[in-house]
Amino acid sequence: MQFTISSIMTFTAAASLLAGKTFAFVARPALAGATRSMSAFGQTLAAHAKDGQAEVVLVGCGAPNRGMGWYHGLQMVEAKCPSASLDYVVEPWFMGAGGDGPGGDDFKKCQAEWESTYGVKFATSLADLPPPAAPRLALISGRTADNPRLLSESIANGSKCIYLEKPGAPTVAELQAMKDEAEEAGVEVLMGYNKNVCKYVSKTRDYAAGVDGSHVTFVSNNAYENTAESLGECFERNAEGMLKNMAIHELALLVSFYDVTVENIESVTADKEFSSMQTLPGPSGTDFTDFDKIKFTIKTKSGKEVSVSADRCGGTDSYATVTKGDEEVFRYYMPDEDDKKLVDELTAKYPTAMPYFFTQDPDYITVKERVAKHTATGEPAEGIATIGVAVETLRVAEYLTPILQEQLK
Repeated sequence: MQFTISSIMTFTAAASLLAGKTFAFVARPALAGATRSMSAFGQTLAAHAKDGQAEVVLVGCGAPNRGMGWYHGLQMVEAKCPSASLDYVVEPWFMGAGGDGPGGDDFKKCQAEWESTYGVKFATSLADLPPPAAPRLALISGRTADNPRLLSESIANGSKCIYLEKPGAPTVAELQAMKDEAEEAGVEVLMGYNKNVCKYVSKTRDYAAGVDGSHVTFVSNNAYENTAESLGECFERNAEGMLKNMAIHELALLVSFYDVTVENIESVTADKEFSSMQTLPGPSGTDFTDFDKIKFTIKTKSGKEVSVSADRCGGTDSYATVTKGDEEVFRYYMPDEDDKKLVDELTAKYPTAMPYFFTQDPDYITVKERVAKHTATGEPAEGIATIGVAVETLRVAEYLTPILQEQLK
């Protein structure tokens, strides 16, 4: 992605989850305005949100180089989101039972670096946090199954706004209940659907608007190894399924821009030649059934038609195409040529990190900055999906999954 933020990527080195490979953490001066604080957290260097900043609580950091929460945190401690001050991290797993397991040592190194260099405070529970000292933004990036509880706890502990990672909840009923709870409490919930603000999406939509009879296909790829072990681990870790996980971003685009709702879907047709569904054992030994790749076309009752393609083992690029008849007339990649240099630099710096972090890095920054600025100042969070969009997106995912599964049998 190309934004006017070419200097955004000077990250601290972080620990790797894999096979004892670790990076040294770089000591840097504490953030300007940091103050000594004696609180329930003990005698620590505490960086507090300044005027115009949201006080961010990262709920669910995960393992360095693997967890989306960790990457969100890394961008914030390096001040890539000017309106976001990462003041707290809540991480019950690696500060509890998971501390001695895989990734535990790497997390401890990350925690020590963020505490000593940036003044971030760590806790095992939202209930341990003091009252907000500035407009509080809870960035929830934990397990999907935990999100309903974490949202309730974030509301109870003073959050003004909540940034909720996709898909938001395991089921439509749970996400709708979360939406209702937040509305009753007067707390706004915005979603981490970063592709809604991606350059390749806007470029493709703009081009298609000028071509009569055009058809858009959104293509999403991940870079898992095409092995039973790798895909089995993926299926178990993302047990909500591909349409509620990897492809949920594309479904959010369809809901946001193509009038796709459950009630407005006329038909959905799987591309059987491309698509694949497997049942594989995860690390626990339990079998999981999911798509390792899927392509389908939706036609709406209002006359629109759009396609989605997703491949767990397709590589690191996402892109969109515009076709007219059988001819492809436009294709735009994420990253594009201007951004590939940045991706190469990040890949060299963090060789064991998830590759999709780098291709989508500028968009993660854009979404966080807009949500944080909205929390701090009330400025509209332009282009950011609401929890209402997320509810409909999850409804669509639940509706499509059994239909596509049946077509692939």
